[in-house]
Amino acid sequence: MKKSITILSALVVLLTVQLNAQELKGSLDQQTIDQLRESFQQNPENTALLNAISHNDIKKLAINRGNDGKINHYFSNRVDVKGITNQKKSGRCWLYTGLNTLRPMVQEKYALNEFEFSQTYNFFWDQLEKANLFLEIAIATANLPLDDRKVEWLFKNPIGDGGQWTTFADIVNKYGLVPASAMPDTYQSEKTAMMSRLLRRKLREQGLEIRSITMSLVHEEFKLEQKNKMLAEIYRILVLSLGEPPQQFSWQYKDKDGKISEEITYSPKQFYDEIIGIDLNDYVMLMDDPAKDYNKLYEVEFDRNLVEGVNWRYINLPVDEIKAFAKKSILGNEAMYFSCDVGKQLDSKNGTLDVNNYNYNDLFGVTFGNDKKARIQTFESGSTHGMALVGVNILPDGTVDKWQLENSWGADKGNKGYLTMTDEWFDEYMFRLVVNKKYIDPKTLEILENEAILLPPWDPMFAAEE
Repeated sequence: MKKSITILSALVVLLTVQLNAQELKGSLDQQTIDQLRESFQQNPENTALLNAISHNDIKKLAINRGNDGKINHYFSNRVDVKGITNQKKSGRCWLYTGLNTLRPMVQEKYALNEFEFSQTYNFFWDQLEKANLFLEIAIATANLPLDDRKVEWLFKNPIGDGGQWTTFADIVNKYGLVPASAMPDTYQSEKTAMMSRLLRRKLREQGLEIRSITMSLVHEEFKLEQKNKMLAEIYRILVLSLGEPPQQFSWQYKDKDGKISEEITYSPKQFYDEIIGIDLNDYVMLMDDPAKDYNKLYEVEFDRNLVEGVNWRYINLPVDEIKAFAKKSILGNEAMYFSCDVGKQLDSKNGTLDVNNYNYNDLFGVTFGNDKKARIQTFESGSTHGMALVGVNILPDGTVDKWQLENSWGADKGNKGYLTMTDEWFDEYMFRLVVNKKYIDPKTLEILENEAILLPPWDPMFAAEE
């Protein structure tokens, strides 16, 4: 009987495949092609458009000149920030953004005109921890076949230089912070592509090896010994590329009045505790994903950098509620971690993010009409870049028309390193914001007490993550 059911199931699958194949009837025949050609040639304007579009930059042709000068860079309320950082050719915007939310606190506390944390220090530990996490997941999934979706995802994404707030908070809580002078950038930290490629190559080799060792049922001590040998290779690549992280360092500063401080020796953890002294666990990630239920707590499986760390967790809220909390934080002089689909409707020359910057509809005579939900579901839009949200413009009637972002592309990009986004652009292309819980109402905070809905790492919302 069991065998008969199995055969019947196989026949059903085969029949379904055949039916699906039969449904695909719309091949391009000559008649259809002739109709397409005729529909294009009927409009004489298409000849001029063909000449223009085929020989020029589409963005330059689509730019909305009527929008020039309509957006200025003045804000009624702004966090007291100074200086612009530059991530160069790396995907470390999440790290720059996290550190840039803390930087104003140091500048205010010590009356500094300029200050910068070392991104390379935290990046080093992030990469080593991600390598360790990869190997541990490879061990945990060794009983699954290589073509299992989870294992396939793991080997496609063994390590990267991207991240988000949770990875930032966990790495700072564990390893502390150091000033830029204690571990400066290197060529490889500013241009991470080649180092990342080699790390991925090595980890994939190690992943196969650790799976084999695990499946051979060897003693746990031997398995740990082999894993540590693998990590030693990763550590060597990282030290030769980024330098070795300091265990202690000396820091001395000059304040805005020219007064030079005493030189003090710190460990990275001491520096974080004494110089910053805030609890990163007091910050809550909020997201606007209309493709999922609002007012729910979500968690992304394996999206972390520490084995013992916290997966990416967030409360999904309507964008208007998120904007209300953001406004409170800026009025409280606290910058926020902000992430968005920065490439959409970005006028980099003028430093503006506005849904009216480019008009592709009229240029091509084709409507691009998907809303935010549909863009997420079809992988058209997702969070690609992190910046610090530092300003809001509140009009006399209490409404908001624009916001300011501190970017990490250098002072020569945008408006002296900053971007101005319209409130409408915020609605369409903002995906997450990290806010101190003191600016969030109790009802929303109660959602954190619920059990999180676990999402797979290949969820459409996170496919384009920075």
